[in-house]
Amino acid sequence: MHSSEYLHGIRLFNRAAFFDAHEVLEDVWRASPEPEKKFLQGLIQVAVGFHHYGAGNLVGARSLLGRAATNLAKYPETFGGIQLTPLLNCIAEWQQALAHNQPAPPFPKLDMESP
Repeated sequence: MHSSEYLHGIRLFNRAAFFDAHEVLEDVWRASPEPEKKFLQGLIQVAVGFHHYGAGNLVGARSLLGRAATNLAKYPETFGGIQLTPLLNCIAEWQQALAHNQPAPPFPKLDMESP
C-alpha cells in the first residue's frame, strides 16, 4: 500500500492541501482491495471533512469527521504505515470543537511509522 501515489496523498494531507489529498487518495482507493479500501475511505473522509471546514461548511465537516472516525477506529493502532491513535484523538478534538463552537485545533499530521 505504500505506493508513490499513496505517499504523495499523505504528503498533500500533511501540507493541509486537503482537496488535492482527497483526489490522489481516491485514485489509490479505486485500485485497492479490502481491507485497505475502507481504511482509505476513512482517510479521504478526514481530508474532505477538513476541506469542508476550510470552505465554511461546518455541518459537512462534522459529519465527515464522524464517519471517518467510525471507519478508522476499526483498524489496528498502525495501518497503512499510519499511526491511527494520534489521528483519532485529533478527530475527537475537532468533533468537540465543532460541536461546541470552540476554536479549531491544529490540523493533524498523518504520522508514518518508522521503517
